[in-house]
Amino acid sequence: MSGHSKWHNIQAKKGKADAARGKIFTKLGRELLIAVKEGGPDPAGNSKLKNVIAKCKAANMPNDTINNAIKKASTSNENYEEIVYEGYGPNGVAVIVEASTDNKNRTAADVRHVFDKAGGNLGTTGCVSYMFNKKGVIVIEKETTSMSEDDLMMLALEAGAEDFSAEEEIYEITTDPSDFTAVREKLEEAGLEFLEAEVQMVPTTTVKLDEKGTEKMERLIERLEDLDDVANIYHNWEE
Repeated sequence: MSGHSKWHNIQAKKGKADAARGKIFTKLGRELLIAVKEGGPDPAGNSKLKNVIAKCKAANMPNDTINNAIKKASTSNENYEEIVYEGYGPNGVAVIVEASTDNKNRTAADVRHVFDKAGGNLGTTGCVSYMFNKKGVIVIEKETTSMSEDDLMMLALEAGAEDFSAEEEIYEITTDPSDFTAVREKLEEAGLEFLEAEVQMVPTTTVKLDEKGTEKMERLIERLEDLDDVANIYHNWEE
């Protein structure tokens, strides 16, 4: 792995997630809608939907909410397009923003405005994505499982995982994107719960920031997260 840890304070992350839960659920509802539109409402025959459902469960979205969103998506006339923006934060930190929108011009203007306000700048397609690898990432809190580290590592690797790492509070499992669903399902069958489970852009190198740069970067991420159209944000800042 890249050696950076974004899980150094699980409780702080959880508190922040709880505060933003309504907004997170709205964004996940949109991801469910896109997945249903692409491959139908049955997760058994729609691997993208299956993966979004796993992401929803990791975010503690209730099953009723998930099922209602899928039903609503089946009859909805809404159409969203998925777009990726690339740019730079303070000190040249690489940033990738994944968005889903029904108005490309509005979203592009909003994202550009946030980058400008935070002292960064939006770049062209491909300007930073070469610094990332697409990987399946599964994060499990140690306190949620009685399985030993060795047993969990063997289970993950035998299921097809590429890498397994143990940190203070979590286990992090990485997979090739094509193996992500199979690995995740194997871990689910073993009764494991996930703090995070999705295919992400993982940085190959990281950038450290001083206090001022850190403040700017935090502001950039917060403002991007506040945009309704933004689904995911990836960066190579070593938090």
